[in-house]
Amino acid sequence: QVQLVESGGGLVQPGGSLRLSCAASGTISISDMGWYRRAPGKERELVADITSGGRTRYTDSVRGRFTISRDNAKRMVYLQMNSLKPGDTAAYYCWAYGGMAYWGKGTLVTVSS
Repeated sequence: QVQLVESGGGLVQPGGSLRLSCAASGTISISDMGWYRRAPGKERELVADITSGGRTRYTDSVRGRFTISRDNAKRMVYLQMNSLKPGDTAAYYCWAYGGMAYWGKGTLVTVSS
């Protein structure tokens, strides 16, 4: 089993920054990790993911503004979010693959003036 716990969400003004963190507990080996989000009234979408080797991919709407990174030794994944827009308001979920998909409970990001 893998448990994922997110932190770092909150309220931020447009143009601001937030850094999300996700800690993975357990001993199962994890390969890919990433972040999804679900905005009110919308489908869940992939924001960014990263392989154990550090290869990354981003959804078009965040490329150039968000940066995903990970610390394999600490079993952590991060999402640095800059130049935030109201359209980034959503619940953000950490995801990890370790033989099966694991999900965190989510952290809320609200971008509003």
